[in-house]
Amino acid sequence: MNKLARAAYVLAALACVQSTVLAEYAANLKALNDQFSTMYRQANYARAAEVATQSLTLAEATHGTDHPDVAVSLDNLALLYKTERQFAKAEPLYQRALDIREKALGPNHLDVAVSLNNFAELYGAEGNYPKSEFFFRRALAIREIALGPDHLGLTSTLTDLATLYLAEGKVDQSENMYQRALEIKEKTLGLNHPDLVVSLNNLAFPYFLRSQLAKAESLYQRALAIREKAFGSDHPDVAASLVDLATLYNSQGQYAKAEPLYKRALAIEEKALGPDHLELASNLSHLAGLYLGQDQYDKAEPLFRRSLAIEEKALGPNHPKVAQSLSILAVLCRATGRTEEASLLEDRSKTIRALKR
Repeated sequence: MNKLARAAYVLAALACVQSTVLAEYAANLKALNDQFSTMYRQANYARAAEVATQSLTLAEATHGTDHPDVAVSLDNLALLYKTERQFAKAEPLYQRALDIREKALGPNHLDVAVSLNNFAELYGAEGNYPKSEFFFRRALAIREIALGPDHLGLTSTLTDLATLYLAEGKVDQSENMYQRALEIKEKTLGLNHPDLVVSLNNLAFPYFLRSQLAKAESLYQRALAIREKAFGSDHPDVAASLVDLATLYNSQGQYAKAEPLYKRALAIEEKALGPDHLELASNLSHLAGLYLGQDQYDKAEPLFRRSLAIEEKALGPNHPKVAQSLSILAVLCRATGRTEEASLLEDRSKTIRALKR
């Protein structure tokens, strides 16, 4: 083998080794990021922080400190701090991620819009709505330029901006953004696509706030009809729409309309998901709340207790959701004169809420 051939062989071998190393790195990084997502959903924030730190270390060791993969790990760590309301710790991590993306990808890249969105959510959580709006609008502008004004990729930012306006009490502006998101979906997907349901539900809320209840009801009914046509009458997504409509009736004191819808939703979920599924816990609480609102404590209590048992089994005894359910059950106990039991439930709820996560 001559020198030229030998050099070509060595280069090819090195390229093969490098490709293998990078493939292994990508698999390991994905596994860590997936594990982070799982830990975060389970509210195991301490373990999630460890995993996010591992992924950050791996990305920096492989690519250096200014690679877009590093930005993803920084976003994960910042999300944890934001969730724990440690905003001062989250902000510099989001800033570093934004700087990395702008430098590596340019100021108008779609991944830069992701960072801007993260900043907007952070400031929204802080209650700094002007800054939040500024960053949402920057993210929206990038996506409009990159994707066009009627692209589905705009709908998430439009929805985020609409939700911000609701928090500010700007109901008209919120409606406009929700309406635009819905119109984009209708134009792109058609009038009966299941993905329209989220936008229909979102648009119903400004109408609800203005007491335009007939308009809200019409949107919820349309959402229900779309899901029944798309999935059949016994699908869990149909149950979700039944709950939305029932909750509207419940808020108006139309208990006779709400109760059968809640019951139908529960029957669908028990059949489709099983008697111990976490989604069932939420809807048990809805029906229990309906009875509680009518002072029908004997009907409400077994539903609340069953909901609590499902949550403890699915999430563990120290999950924040369990703490919330304990507090609600304590209210019922006080309403029925069982102050000692209520105090015990409240103490347990406080203990869970005080846990470091």
